[in-house]
Amino acid sequence: MARDEAPRDQRLSLEMTISREDFLRLLPEAVGLTPQAGADGVFRHTEGVRRWSLALQPLEPLRLGRLSLVRHRVELTFEGHSEAQVAAFMARFHRGFQRGGG
Repeated sequence: MARDEAPRDQRLSLEMTISREDFLRLLPEAVGLTPQAGADGVFRHTEGVRRWSLALQPLEPLRLGRLSLVRHRVELTFEGHSEAQVAAFMARFHRGFQRGGG
C-alpha cells in the first residue's frame, strides 16, 4: 500500500431498485462470501484490521407512471481500507448486482 493510500474509514450510500429477497440472493456473489446478518440486521465482515458493514433499509417505491419499483437504501461502512481496496470491493459489488436485459 502506497503512503498516499493510508487506510481510512469510509461510508457510502446507494439506492437500489431491488427486492430484499433478490438482494439477499445476490449478495454472496457480490461480496465474495456468504455474510450473516447480526441481530440488528446489519451484515458485517472482519478480515485482519479491515472491517466492512452493510445495512439494508426499505424506501418508498419508485413510481414511474403505472410502474412501481421496490427500492432499498444500502449503507456501506469500511474501516481500515484504502481507497483502492474500497474501489475494488465496490466494483465487485456492482458486478454482482448487474442484470442483463435487451
